[in-house]
Amino acid sequence: MSRNNNGKTRTPLLTHLVAGGAAGFMEACTCHPLDTIKVRMQLSKTGSRNAAGKRLGFLGVGAKIVRNESFWALYKGLGAVVSGIVPKMAIRFSSFELYKSWMADVEGNVSTTSVFLAGLAAGTTEAVLVVSPMDLIKIRLQAQRHSMADPLDIPKYRNAPHAAYTIVKEEGVRALYKGVTLTALRQATNQAANFTAYQEMKKYAQRVQNLNELPSYQHLVLGGVSGAMGPLSNAPIDTIKTRIQRSSAPGSGFERFKTVTTEIMRKEGFFAFYKGLTPRLLRVAPGQAVTFMVYERVKSWIDVFTEKVQDKDIKMTTK
Repeated sequence: MSRNNNGKTRTPLLTHLVAGGAAGFMEACTCHPLDTIKVRMQLSKTGSRNAAGKRLGFLGVGAKIVRNESFWALYKGLGAVVSGIVPKMAIRFSSFELYKSWMADVEGNVSTTSVFLAGLAAGTTEAVLVVSPMDLIKIRLQAQRHSMADPLDIPKYRNAPHAAYTIVKEEGVRALYKGVTLTALRQATNQAANFTAYQEMKKYAQRVQNLNELPSYQHLVLGGVSGAMGPLSNAPIDTIKTRIQRSSAPGSGFERFKTVTTEIMRKEGFFAFYKGLTPRLLRVAPGQAVTFMVYERVKSWIDVFTEKVQDKDIKMTTK
């Protein structure tokens, strides 16, 4: 069971699990094309350019993908994301609430520092259990430059299960966890910033408006603002992680980290670490906006349903 900050009500962890999973599904279906564009920009060592040699922005990269590979190419890797994001979001919200409840005082109040630490722990948990293998499979699929409109253009990885099978067969199970340290660091900092900003802004909005429950559009706005915090703070980590997961080269995690980091600095310069930041912001911020709005709404529906069931059971026992 978890307790809210005023200590008056308790929400079962199963509720957070279900609401988080539903939010993750909606977020993936809504925002995946922006993630594909972000990955392509991060993997481009010279920058994507048009026929005239002019560097393309995120809209230009997206248009190029659609022109060369069809519209559905923007959804490459979606299967891996959907199969991973539902458990990821379920684990994220339920573990966050669990860690937060462990750090609550006797009255159920949780400090801002505790929220930050719970976010760090939740991000690390989801990274190790779900995100790292899911990200690697997704990136391998997104990196393939084949036309989905041409049935004769057969890629190395046909879909998420086939990609997972091929990677394990050719590179071993450990290959699915390439970049796991950086993934955990990215997810930990993401969720620490994300949950702390969201919880603080939510409490402020409730206090100013004297509301116990905010309308959905406010959850949407607050989720979008809080979602931008993580990418702004850890863009270099995400770029290095993407390059490591894209490669099938052997070596220890530190050796791959050192090689990729040195290569980026020497060949592309410091600002290459921030490649894909714009589409990542445009992917993560609206993604978190959708996530928090759906999560809060589904959680409230489950709470209402649970209360009605409990009231009915109480009335039946008193007869």
